[in-house]
Amino acid sequence: MTKLKSRPSVLNIPLIFLSLFAVYPIAVLIMNSLKSRQDLGLNPTGLPKEFMWSNYKTAFETSNFARHATNSMFLVFATVSIVLILGGLAAYSLARLKPRGSNGVMVYMLVMSTLPLWLYIVPLFFLWRQVGLLNNYLGLVLLYVALNSPFAIFLLRSFLVRIPREIEEAAIMDGASKMKVLTKVLLPISWSSFLTVGLVVALNVWNEFQVAFILINDEEKLPIATSFFAFQQTFGNDWTLTSAVGVMVILPVLLLFFVFQRKFTDGLVQGSVKG
Repeated sequence: MTKLKSRPSVLNIPLIFLSLFAVYPIAVLIMNSLKSRQDLGLNPTGLPKEFMWSNYKTAFETSNFARHATNSMFLVFATVSIVLILGGLAAYSLARLKPRGSNGVMVYMLVMSTLPLWLYIVPLFFLWRQVGLLNNYLGLVLLYVALNSPFAIFLLRSFLVRIPREIEEAAIMDGASKMKVLTKVLLPISWSSFLTVGLVVALNVWNEFQVAFILINDEEKLPIATSFFAFQQTFGNDWTLTSAVGVMVILPVLLLFFVFQRKFTDGLVQGSVKG
C-alpha cells in the first residue's frame, strides 16, 4: 500500500521538471521586460530592482503593436472561419457520405501535409507574384487555409465517425436535409472538436512567421510575429523593450489556452480515435 501511495508523487517529478523547464524562460522574459537597461545588464535572470511598467507603453507605441496585432487578428478570423466551414463540410462528406476515392483523398492530404514548406515556397513565390497575391492578405489566407485544412479535416472526421448514425437517421426521417443534419444535429454535438480546431488554427496563424516574412514586405501590413522580428532588428540592443514586446505577443496565446484549456484537451481526446 505504501508503494502504491508513493508512486504518483514519483511519477510527478518529471512532469514538475518539464513544467519548470517550460515556465522559466517565460518568467525570465517577463522579469526582463520590467527592468531598466542597466538593471538588465547587471542582473539578467533575477528579479528587477525597480518595476519599469513604462517599458510596456514605450514598446507598445514604438513597435506599432496595435496595428500589427489588428493585422494578425484579421488573418486569424478569416483563416479560422474558412477552415471551419470548408473543413467541416469536407469532414462530414468523408465521414458520412463517403464519396468515391475518399480514402485516397485522406492519404493524399496526409502525405502533402508532411511536406516541408521550403520544398515549394520558391515556385509558390513566383506564382503568387504572377497572379498579384504578393503583399496581399488574400495570398496569406489562401496559404494558411491550405496548410491548416488537413489537420482540421482529420480531427473533425475522426469525431464525426464516432457519432451514432441513428441520430442522423432520426433527423432525416423527420424531413431534415443533409445540410440541416450537419448544422442542426451534428454541429451542436461536436462543437468541442470545432472549438479545438479553431484554437489550434488560430494559434498557428498568430505565431506564423515564414510565409508572412516571404510574402509581405509592406511594414503596415506585417502580422505580429513578422513585425516582432523587424522590431528586434531595429531595437536588438534594447532587450527591455524587446522583452516587453515579446510578452505582449505571447499574452493572447496564454490567455486563450488558459481560458479554453479543458475544452481544448477534451476536443483533442475526442477526435484522436481513428474512424
